[in-house]
Amino acid sequence: MSPARFLDPTGERYGIPTYGWGWAKAFDPDLLTRSQLRAQGLRPGGQQPVAQLMWRSRRARDRSGIRIAYLYDRRRAAPVRPMTPARREALAAAMRARRTCPTCETVYPWCIPTSLGECPACAGLEARAA
Repeated sequence: MSPARFLDPTGERYGIPTYGWGWAKAFDPDLLTRSQLRAQGLRPGGQQPVAQLMWRSRRARDRSGIRIAYLYDRRRAAPVRPMTPARREALAAAMRARRTCPTCETVYPWCIPTSLGECPACAGLEARAA
């Protein structure tokens, strides 16, 4: 299926300018996804998406098989806020909580699987593997 299927630079069909995978740069090189902005040390800065990418994917969350990525204008983006000591401590505490088993209270070097809710030893998976 061609990316031109999703081409709607005026926004008539989808309500917002829409491009197929890899086509946005051809129309406006300043349109970037959140990840691309972050790689350049920028953030959307409160602006609404100015366009979107659409493409077919088997990894789509709904049955339509279509994924969407919103695009933001680099010229209106703001710099990423600097990491403060309090923010750094809060992130470290959150990660420590994700690595701590609620049952045995052991802190692991990896995050506890959310599917188990506890470490594999407490979930009884290590006994089954043996």
